[in-house]
Amino acid sequence: MSEQTVRSGGMTREDVTFSRLVRLAMSADEAAPEQVNLARRHLVQRAAFGLLWLSGIAAVAVLLAVVGYVVVQGAKVLNWEFLSSPPAGGLAASDVGGMSTTIVSTIYLVFWVIVIAGPLGVLAAIYLVEYAEEMEGGTGLIPALVSVVRFAVEILAGVPSIIFGLFGYALFVSAVALGWSFGLRSAAVTGACLVLPVIIRASEEAIRAVPRSYREASLALGATKWQTAWKVVLPAAAPGIITGIVLSVGRVVSETAVFFVTFGGTVRAPDSLFDLSSPGRSMALHVYYLAMETRAFDKAMGTGAVLILTIILINLVINVVSRRLTSKLKGR
Repeated sequence: MSEQTVRSGGMTREDVTFSRLVRLAMSADEAAPEQVNLARRHLVQRAAFGLLWLSGIAAVAVLLAVVGYVVVQGAKVLNWEFLSSPPAGGLAASDVGGMSTTIVSTIYLVFWVIVIAGPLGVLAAIYLVEYAEEMEGGTGLIPALVSVVRFAVEILAGVPSIIFGLFGYALFVSAVALGWSFGLRSAAVTGACLVLPVIIRASEEAIRAVPRSYREASLALGATKWQTAWKVVLPAAAPGIITGIVLSVGRVVSETAVFFVTFGGTVRAPDSLFDLSSPGRSMALHVYYLAMETRAFDKAMGTGAVLILTIILINLVINVVSRRLTSKLKGR
């Protein structure tokens, strides 16, 4: 053989080079489907991310369109006189004047709804998480009642608001035994029934999120179960509980059907926070009357703008309070 030929296991250099080329070609043929599959997965991922971004942008666009339209249209009638003067006349002439009494009535209504539903919802959540969970799966009257309570909370959370309104009208307004009639008291108790399931569920989730080590450490130091729940678990769950309560405030502010049949609808406000027998009109209910009864759409837009800004302010308060409480509990 010539000097340019090198034997390697009976193969010349040309044979070795050719076999390497063959192996590389076979490897490329095997890797090609994997590369195509990887490229396809990357394409699907980009398409999914694009769809998610499109959905988010669409949701924000719809929100900005609704809020922007109402605020722009309502700004035409918004001024100090509109905010500080009450609607004039009765229902037929309520398109005259402003909306001051509806703001006052809404504040009174929100206060009493939260005073009634807040403690009841939080205490019910503490019982369901800290005490009732130990009884679940057992036999006897108490475990059965706990199951009924959980089922009732789930059902009430999905009941339409007008059903609560009819319940409030039948029990608190038209019932002769109570003799409440239309007024702040009837509306507040009915509104409390409406938001109670929301507060219970939100408080349950907040309490359940507290680490079990907090409870174990407190019990190990000699605290009772109630002391642990009240002084350890409840402060740690405070951000989530407050969020649920403030979200309930937003629902009360924006609700119409419940208070249409319980609050009375008059344009005057109760004389004081404790004037529970006087009827009134919330801002959302005032928007309904203006738009549907008197056809005063300009003032309805103005009231709607104030209502939307109030709800936005409530959500900002939720974020600020939750962050500060969370930071405080973490010691930052």
